[in-house]
Amino acid sequence: MMAGRLDFSKQGRARVYFLTFAGTLFCIAVALAFDNFSFETMQWRWAAAPINDVLIPLILAPPFFWFLLTKLRELAIAHQELISLSATDSLTLVLNRRAFTAVVEGYLERLAVLQTRSDGALLVIDVDNFKSVNDTFGHHVGDEALRLIASTIQGAVREGDVVGRIGGEEFGVFLPGVSLDLTKDLSERIRQRVHQSHFAPNGRAYPLTVSLGGTAFSRKTSFGELYRTADERLYAAKHGGRNRVDIFDLELGAGKPMLA
Repeated sequence: MMAGRLDFSKQGRARVYFLTFAGTLFCIAVALAFDNFSFETMQWRWAAAPINDVLIPLILAPPFFWFLLTKLRELAIAHQELISLSATDSLTLVLNRRAFTAVVEGYLERLAVLQTRSDGALLVIDVDNFKSVNDTFGHHVGDEALRLIASTIQGAVREGDVVGRIGGEEFGVFLPGVSLDLTKDLSERIRQRVHQSHFAPNGRAYPLTVSLGGTAFSRKTSFGELYRTADERLYAAKHGGRNRVDIFDLELGAGKPMLA
């Protein structure tokens, strides 16, 4: 395996191997120094059995460092898994609301600090008539529908786009670096793929649809502004017939929604 592919992170096994080796060498160097260096005369002289300064650290140091570093690696892995679990919605395996909001806010804050102009969009997606799914088939089937919709949304967006569950049957998608046209294209792709998804509880096909409200931006903004506007457009999409997309561009000003 090439060195560039080795994982030297706190969770990586290569870190354990390397530090065990380095720690053993350090112990050998310390043993040689203390046993063969006279601090009175400040001169080197070989002890009676200098080979012991190598053999003893070779016997004792590797098991010690291996055990210690392995335990530290396990703690690092457990910590990372705990962070992942705390940020993930347990049902749909996308980000939960808190984590999704934090990611979007962090991105927007970095843009503000760097004073960088960047296009992007926030989508709010709501499952149409979801109550009827629960009422007809039960909540366990409703959970299956949410899992299917979440995976369909993830499959429709690009790598690097952020997907989160922000409510019971409501999802959020953050699209960094997209134009208004691409925002509408991606939104329509999500809508179509959900509508085309195969959902057949108890062997009976049942159509699933979503309505999408979105806010496209290319200026300094905040998560609150994006979410509020996207939620308003979602409300308009719902009352416009459901299973549709309604995108608003902040650059066009209030009262000028862009319908996809």
